[in-house]
Amino acid sequence: MSDKIIELKSVNKWFGDFQVLKDVNLEVGLKQKIVVCGPSGSGKSTLIRCINRLEEHQQGQIFVDGIELTQATKDIEKIRAEVGMVFQQFNLFPHLSVVDNCALAPIWVKKMPKKEAEELALQQLEIVHISDQARKFPGQLSGGQQQRAAIARALCMKPKIMLFDEPTSALDPEMIKEVLDVMVELAKGGMTMIVVTHEMGFAKEVADQMIFMDEGMIVEKAATKEFFANPKSDRTKLFLSQIL
Repeated sequence: MSDKIIELKSVNKWFGDFQVLKDVNLEVGLKQKIVVCGPSGSGKSTLIRCINRLEEHQQGQIFVDGIELTQATKDIEKIRAEVGMVFQQFNLFPHLSVVDNCALAPIWVKKMPKKEAEELALQQLEIVHISDQARKFPGQLSGGQQQRAAIARALCMKPKIMLFDEPTSALDPEMIKEVLDVMVELAKGGMTMIVVTHEMGFAKEVADQMIFMDEGMIVEKAATKEFFANPKSDRTKLFLSQIL
């Protein structure tokens, strides 16, 4: 894959004595959509948190857009600016309006003038269909609207890659679709995405490749149709039988 934008080579990570990632190898191409699934505690969240160095790996190599992530990486902020992240919890600042939440990083990190940053924020809020909520505070929004605001906030940094860590798991069922719909639109717009989720309908619709993790290892990696139609590993088969 010549246009790979993310590469993990033999990555290992421990929390104390507990090994959370075991010899993980992964390549992600530009504009590729990858869905990572697996049981709780399988290392899925840790894997994507290592890609923007919210977690440090102890062995192996991780490259993002050609730059290796190490303790010596001076331009970690540059990497983080290129890698948007959306979490289970929305992490919006409660005392700032939605538009100000979105404009904050462009102003502070990219030194963008406030007016320009606000215009950019409003454009991104339009993309996630909540520009009418721009002047409200997070506490006045539903969970689905807050998560869409969090996606807009990440998009304001014009990232090359978007990482999603179970973005719908804290939402009420009726709000899940509005967030997934925005993610489908992003995917169709050509964003490179790695999504940790249990939403298999979403996976079938947008993923180019599925990854199944268990006990810190990538157990199975396959094109999406193949993954669902013909899983190879017994562990994958068991997992899919439980959630489909």
